[in-house]
Amino acid sequence: MQNNTFLTLFVGQSLVKLSEIDSTNDYLKKGLSNTKPLPEGTVIMADHQFAGRGQQSNVWKSEKGKNLTISILFKPSFLSLGQQFYLNKAISLGINDCLRAIIGDDCKIKWPNDIYHKSHKLGGVLIENTSAGQYLKTSVVGIGLNVNQQHFGEGVERATSLSKILHEDYELNDLLAQLCKSIENRYLQLKAGLYFCLDEDYLGRVYRLNEVFRYQIGDEKVSGIIKGVSEKGYLMLQIDDEVKQLDLKQVTFIFDSE
Repeated sequence: MQNNTFLTLFVGQSLVKLSEIDSTNDYLKKGLSNTKPLPEGTVIMADHQFAGRGQQSNVWKSEKGKNLTISILFKPSFLSLGQQFYLNKAISLGINDCLRAIIGDDCKIKWPNDIYHKSHKLGGVLIENTSAGQYLKTSVVGIGLNVNQQHFGEGVERATSLSKILHEDYELNDLLAQLCKSIENRYLQLKAGLYFCLDEDYLGRVYRLNEVFRYQIGDEKVSGIIKGVSEKGYLMLQIDDEVKQLDLKQVTFIFDSE
């Protein structure tokens, strides 16, 4: 573990850089079981993560040395279990803040926490929480961002990267420092109880908000309009005159090529 000169209070001040690992989230979770506690804000960074996981057990594949694959430890014991989606909002907004400064306002949050540029996926987040009673205890936040990868193979036609958008490579260590700072800013906003700021900013950056698009619910394909996200993190999708609250397993986004 090394100390850094990032312009942060705690996120990224303790950094572990690994050449190769199956999953940075799993590595960090194993570290939590050690007798010496890890400090909040510890970051695990891997040059190559060969078994990264996304939402719903999806596999996230990354070309070695090309992308940012990290996990960050938080200890949000101030959040009740019923408020845990606010952590998702803070993390998603922190990433979005960082990327918008680089590639502009076309960077959006595809509910619940995928990072999109226009209609292409730039990255994603996997948050794994532990609890103590009715409150969160630890949160391991895994983040994968496509940075300098150009080719993604079959089945991932909607993937993009910073280098594809900018038409030049981006320095990974610079991006890491910027990301740690912007995530920390949003986390401190959360810790201060500024939920209305997180609500307003998250909603304003939701991909496809208030636009008509196609979705799949069960076996049915429907036209719907995203009207918002509930406090518990459900997608509020208007179909005809009814607004349904749907979880991640109930709804699939349909794209033009599908």
